[in-house]
Amino acid sequence: MQFVAKAKRIPFSPYKLRPLADVVRGKGVDYALGWLATHRTKRVSPLQKVIESAAANARNLQGVELENLCIKEIKVDEGRTHRYFKPGAMGRASEQKKRFSHISVILEQKSATTRKA
Repeated sequence: MQFVAKAKRIPFSPYKLRPLADVVRGKGVDYALGWLATHRTKRVSPLQKVIESAAANARNLQGVELENLCIKEIKVDEGRTHRYFKPGAMGRASEQKKRFSHISVILEQKSATTRKA
């Protein structure tokens, strides 16, 4: 069975979140949460919360424990872009872009034959 969690309008650029998602993709949930807890950037907290939310869905819906789950799919998509202007050189205006992200996680139960880290 698959368990899904999504988070929208995360105020970090998807270009900065995707390398973190690549590290935990395909790994066990306990390993992923441990790795994210030791990584020292603010960007890991939304990923950590979404994975924890999907694990809580698995625990509440089917009674699946954290050790029996692995991350089947984790996607970081681009959300809206907030554009604004700041003063530039010689009286011009420079356009600035604040990018947002959407994160979706799909967890799956580990099978007896396939054990991943």
